[in-house]
Amino acid sequence: MNNSRPKAKLSRALGLPLTPKCVKYFEKRPFPPGVHGRSRRKASDYQVRLLEKQRLRHQYNISESQMRKAYDDAHRAEGKTGETMVSLLERRLDATVMRAGLARTIYQARQLVVHGHFMVDGKKVDRPSYRLKPGQVIAVRDKSRQKPPFQLAAAGAHLDGPTAPYLSTAVEDLRITVLRLPERSEIRVQCDEQLVVEFYAR
Repeated sequence: MNNSRPKAKLSRALGLPLTPKCVKYFEKRPFPPGVHGRSRRKASDYQVRLLEKQRLRHQYNISESQMRKAYDDAHRAEGKTGETMVSLLERRLDATVMRAGLARTIYQARQLVVHGHFMVDGKKVDRPSYRLKPGQVIAVRDKSRQKPPFQLAAAGAHLDGPTAPYLSTAVEDLRITVLRLPERSEIRVQCDEQLVVEFYAR
């Protein structure tokens, strides 16, 4: 999803930094943008749930229709709807590329996928929304490996801690293997998914 709104302002509106670069701006001004950013009235129940939905949506950089589809799929599945919804979003190809340290942000991950730099099980995939399954292998295409973003990734430049436990990542080889489905406690997104469920179920 192409969102032209400045990421720093969007981060302040949502109440969380969306990229590493936004952290310093968010820490300097941890309140919503605009003239009345410091003196907003108490939010209604609807506003609280809407904000939580927007927070989750923008952390994965997806459109409203994609967000709604994730909720509908989770609602039809077994288990807790909120946890299943977040797990489905985490299984997107662009999210997996970012979690594995092959991209610095979700925006870069999406761009790299759209430009056709990745293969899944040996086949080129250029859809960021492609939903991965356990056992699948993601790798950077041979002709893309010498490009600067992947040279940085192979050197570990995008890793800010251990990779997700549901992934087996060979960063130096630019290869990811999906070991199993992610659990909610392992997913690094700031969100109360129950509020999102309540927003859509209203």
